Amino acid sequence: MKLLPLLPLLLTPLLAAHALAQPGAPIPPSLPEGLETIEFFSPAVERTMKYDIVLPPGYEEGDERYPVLYLLHGYMQNYTVWGRNLGAAFYARNLQDLILVMPDGGNTWFVNYAQSSEGKKDNWEDHLIQDVIAHVDDNFRTEARREGRAIAGLSMGGFAAFSLGLRHPEMFISLGSTSGALGYARERSAAIEEGLVVMPTVRTPEQQAEVDRADAVISSIINIPGFSRQDERTPTGVDFVTLEQAQAYDPFQILFNVPKSQLPHIYIDSGTDDGLVTVAREFMGLLLMNDVPFDFMQSRGRHNSEYWRRSVGHMMTMQFEVMQRALGNRP
Repeated sequence: MKLLPLLPLLLTPLLAAHALAQPGAPIPPSLPEGLETIEFFSPAVERTMKYDIVLPPGYEEGDERYPVLYLLHGYMQNYTVWGRNLGAAFYARNLQDLILVMPDGGNTWFVNYAQSSEGKKDNWEDHLIQDVIAHVDDNFRTEARREGRAIAGLSMGGFAAFSLGLRHPEMFISLGSTSGALGYARERSAAIEEGLVVMPTVRTPEQQAEVDRADAVISSIINIPGFSRQDERTPTGVDFVTLEQAQAYDPFQILFNVPKSQLPHIYIDSGTDDGLVTVAREFMGLLLMNDVPFDFMQSRGRHNSEYWRRSVGHMMTMQFEVMQRALGNRP
């Protein structure tokens, strides 16, 4: 089916994380300064989950409230990748007046599944929008309003940031995507229209061996009971059954559901050697044709950790400034 050719690209985030987890690779010997791992129960998915959070310098000594950026990981990645391996914790502390939250969504595309199986509850949109955000706002001194909340992500997470941000524009002042797989729901819509059935992911023996080797290392880092190995993190249900369900998550469609005056700030970037740069440019074209303000950046790079370590600082800084201006903290 149409999604299968993307498999090597979607494996890239996992393989990059696997490389970072090998002996001698540049993993910090301890957690970055200000980073904590939070464990909590999520009713939306009926399981204990985790997220990493980075608190600003001086948080414990003061009573100030801070804007929050939610940073979503890519397919076959997890909540630890952004803060511990890709430099996001450094940039968050460098910006100082920011709380950074990095949730876990497994390989779910952060959508509410139309059909679940094996007695599981796969409401991953609700997990983030309802459970994670509520837990953060209840337990940390956040600016718990639209002006103080932004969302962004890479690859799968870039799709989710745009999809969920446009589905809930009253919650986010800024949406960001780096190397975003923005066409995911659109491709699923096309498959449904053509009557194609979503088949389980087919990997070559070499790809499966690489996943198994990565699992052996990364599952112990994730350390979420029943949600650490890739087979556990990939729902066995169906994300979208009908065309309407797929279109309801498609950024190319739901952009038009939000009045222009209520649209969040939109940031997009991609590497020029990334296979997903085409869909980033296509989305930019849609914004141009409809007079929607946005920021777009492309620079040399591929769909890999080297590019994301460069792009995340730029994306976070842009979104931080948007929040600070919305909160009235800029001239």
